[in-house]
Amino acid sequence: MSDGSPRYDCHRDLGPYAGVADLLRRIAADRRRLAARHRVELAAIAPQRAPGRRTAADEAPIRFHPARRTAALAYGATEFVADWADTLRRPVTLRFGHVGAADETTRELLDTLAGRLDTDRVRLDLRDDGPARAPAEPGPEAVRTVLGESLAAGFYHHAARTARHGRTLVTPHDDLRHWWAFTTGLATALAALDRATEALDLYHETRTVTDDPKITMSAAYATAMLYARHLPADAQDPARARHWLAQALRLARTLPDPRQRVLSTVFYEQGVALLDSREGEPERALRLIDDGLSRLTAVLAPGERPQDVARLRHNRAQVHLALGDPQRALAELDTVIGHDPDNCEYYVDRAALHRAAGRHRAAIRDHGSAIRLGPHLPEAYYNRAVLYQERGRTGRARDDLGRVLAIDPGHLDARIALVNLHLEQGAPDAAEAGARAGLALAPDEPALLCTLGLIRSERGDPAGAEELFSRALAGDPELVEAWTNRATVRFDRGEVAAAVTDLDRAVALSTAPVPRYNRGTALARLGRFDEAARDFADALTRPGVDRSLRRELRAELTRCRRRTG
Repeated sequence: MSDGSPRYDCHRDLGPYAGVADLLRRIAADRRRLAARHRVELAAIAPQRAPGRRTAADEAPIRFHPARRTAALAYGATEFVADWADTLRRPVTLRFGHVGAADETTRELLDTLAGRLDTDRVRLDLRDDGPARAPAEPGPEAVRTVLGESLAAGFYHHAARTARHGRTLVTPHDDLRHWWAFTTGLATALAALDRATEALDLYHETRTVTDDPKITMSAAYATAMLYARHLPADAQDPARARHWLAQALRLARTLPDPRQRVLSTVFYEQGVALLDSREGEPERALRLIDDGLSRLTAVLAPGERPQDVARLRHNRAQVHLALGDPQRALAELDTVIGHDPDNCEYYVDRAALHRAAGRHRAAIRDHGSAIRLGPHLPEAYYNRAVLYQERGRTGRARDDLGRVLAIDPGHLDARIALVNLHLEQGAPDAAEAGARAGLALAPDEPALLCTLGLIRSERGDPAGAEELFSRALAGDPELVEAWTNRATVRFDRGEVAAAVTDLDRAVALSTAPVPRYNRGTALARLGRFDEAARDFADALTRPGVDRSLRRELRAELTRCRRRTG
């Protein structure tokens, strides 16, 4: 992989991660121990296919990855390449061709590499040209297999292109089976890419060209889920979702195969349970899930379809939580993970229960599992950072928050937490840079405006700080920190009555001691010692009063009582 290395062909016709997957395989073959630390992302991006492996299209997977997973894969693969680059004795150039015609996954990974690699060690030579390629003309069965694999892997742009191509090869009149596979595959990919309205049109189209019971049954269920989950919020419609679920269940109950009849009805009923739970009927949802599990286990052999069983039990755990029974929810999640130990979602849910019960170490372990399996799940990194910070491990918290933002620069909660962490650690330059980076993505984000205002105040720009606090309050009138900090600016400028007005709002919104201490200080400056004494006394009763603040409150309370005695 020196200057004599080959040019990796990135053309989208070669599939997701074309070119970059070849690079990763070469590095993995040369650095097996390093590759072992990145097993999950390498298996997703550059799988080693075993002879006779069943395709995803044949397996009909029930788990679909979120579209944003590719950003996490790109992060993990880039860390792998960066670690490899650190071992090189001389600089190398990595050459890639047909970059302009690359699949979205390839371009995303190349962009991530370009932003992360040390150019003194690795230079990327990205070109749009490359050797001429003879057009491939696979048949419908081969295209269907590729479509199934792309959907199962979560490579939805490639899946959508493949499905569209498949629809040009057949018609519903000459090959209904393949036409339906391409149509429902396209709809699935579009829904994952937040284009659910287009997916809905495809299912409506299906009902106009066929009355095949199995196809119309599947289309009805998929339509229900679009109305229940995937359409924009203002277009979701629980009543329509129930209508289409009823259609799917009516057709499922007519299936001639008794086993398939049970499988289909049980899984379609989970959609009904979802709607019941959302509409404040968790008991009804629980009855439906319990009944479904009983019927499902009656037709399955021991150990058969463990992911399907896990999904129903996960639904039951969520309903137990809605019913206010976290212990039963936790026990259910333990069983769920036993059935499907490679699903990162289940570890995140269990970590939340551990954290709520104060079992922080167990929560951190579960988030670590989710990060390993995701891989690099941003929410797991963020949640683990919060736990680290609560335990005083600020270095680890900072590292995890940095990882979140490397994967998802638009993750505002992580951005805000990292900015505030920099500020608490006496790094105002880093805090300001982080706040400005966040505001470039979300110009009116109140928490970032408030933090930037605090920095401006500490740097001697009270007018600029007040403007930022006011902008923050325009966006979020319940942001206590903005009321409190704007009050401080006004107090320091001698506008004490205006500061009291701001602190009145802060006290009304918060039970914390600091707004009461600050208001008491401002009231005392105005000579309103009785009111100030009440604020100081009230603040002393609030939770979260540290030793230093308690000493200040007692001293101020004593002074006020002397003035009024």
